Amino acid sequence: MVEIMSAAQLQHLKLWLAGKDKNWDLAAYELRQLTDSIAEAAVLYPGIPVDNVTTMMAPLLSVSDAIAAKDSRKFAGSMKGLTDGCNACHSSMERGFVVVRLPTDRFLPANQLFAPQGKADVRR
Repeated sequence: MVEIMSAAQLQHLKLWLAGKDKNWDLAAYELRQLTDSIAEAAVLYPGIPVDNVTTMMAPLLSVSDAIAAKDSRKFAGSMKGLTDGCNACHSSMERGFVVVRLPTDRFLPANQLFAPQGKADVRR
């Protein structure tokens, strides 16, 4: 579970950064990766309540809709809802000490560009 949730945390970060830079293709890709990680956790760890998994569907769909619409404002709001859902799941699993937030540092992770191709300054 640790490996899956560590991957999900990185996917959440990359999803946010891609969306903030309006790289909608990368954001859609990272959302698929994150959705797959959540599904994998649900399948491999039956101790996760079904409600935790099903309540994540609405926030994931909201993020997907924002990406499809290329709507930055809706994306930011839906990412907040997704993040809140992650933290609610952690709390319900007695892991409330694991708190995810929307990133504030533009330079993490430092080894990937998030702007669409041709729009990024590779020297950053």
